[in-house]
Amino acid sequence: MINLSALDRSKIQDVYVGNNELSPFHACYANKDTVLRLAAGRYFAHHNGDDPVETYWALRKHAALYDVPERPIEITGPDVLAFLEHIFSRKISDMTNGRGRYVIACTFDGGLFMDGILFRLAQDRFWFVHPDGDLDTWLLAHRDGYNVTITDPHSRVLQLQGPKSYEIMHKLTNGQVDHRLLYFHSKFVTISGQKVYVSRTGWSGELGYEIYTLGQDTNYTLLWDHLFNIGAPKGMIFSSMQSINTRRIEAGILDSGSDFNTTVNPFEVGLDKFVDLEKQGFIGRHALLNAPRSKRLFGLLCADLIPSGGDLIFDGACEVGLVTTGAYSPNLNAGIGYVRFHKFDKSPTYDLSVHSAKGAVEACKIVELPFFDAYKKIPRQTLKPI
Repeated sequence: MINLSALDRSKIQDVYVGNNELSPFHACYANKDTVLRLAAGRYFAHHNGDDPVETYWALRKHAALYDVPERPIEITGPDVLAFLEHIFSRKISDMTNGRGRYVIACTFDGGLFMDGILFRLAQDRFWFVHPDGDLDTWLLAHRDGYNVTITDPHSRVLQLQGPKSYEIMHKLTNGQVDHRLLYFHSKFVTISGQKVYVSRTGWSGELGYEIYTLGQDTNYTLLWDHLFNIGAPKGMIFSSMQSINTRRIEAGILDSGSDFNTTVNPFEVGLDKFVDLEKQGFIGRHALLNAPRSKRLFGLLCADLIPSGGDLIFDGACEVGLVTTGAYSPNLNAGIGYVRFHKFDKSPTYDLSVHSAKGAVEACKIVELPFFDAYKKIPRQTLKPI
């Protein structure tokens, strides 16, 4: 983690710390308490002096704005469909323009390499938005034989999440975003006189939208100020990532690199519905045909301890699993997290113990994911015309 003081708002584009990118929105919110972390080569606000419980409830009851490190990669060209069908385990060719789709990429051994959202912007133009890792390098390494071009559109991403996000986006775009923009649909719109790409997606399990800037064509300060002029009167706040991280755990959303990695396959972490074994030729298919099917990732509830990544799970005196992530849930009034079992071939024992890195030992309960809203009724909800 690093701590940076606020920058001059007139000098917020193309700022780098070493080889990593500082957000062009950084100066709009940074203060003496700002602590940054790194993902996808981009710094983001892990903490900004905000209270994670207050920001959690702002997300649940009103709206919260997040400056996230997701990095879009653009893939274009005559062979783009064949190429993407080779990279991802889910069918791509039936996607229509203006649609997004959650997809995963596997290694040749069937391990989970990366997840993210694929958007079809035009007939031969896609964006893959990934949270962390080296997928651009992976794409370049497997481009041989395909007539495609892989580029960085230099898009920075804001997530506007929460029940008031629809009202805010509708007013922000002068009605261009309305009730007809459905879950995982996307389109180009104009905000404060400038073009951006907007999708009805997010990392929170709440109703929400993502705003994708267009590099040097975006006036970041103007966009930020317009967002707050519209959003603040409706209860919108800026939040660091802690509140959305808590909510995504509640929603059963996984984080690449922590909750899964190349040592596990999609079936073992509950992502089997995103693998189409009827589809020929995608990387990892042959290995997945005979891969273990038993799920190893479950939810963790702990009344007297907030679990952290790296904590160990014991069944009596036997270590059986590892906590991949954890947080305090204000909604459940408990510590929550995910546990990945080392080996698993039957339903888990539901009363185990968590051994924290600080030496604490507390009872915990193993539950199915997500913790609530199993059918995603909140983000999928039907919206009414404004």
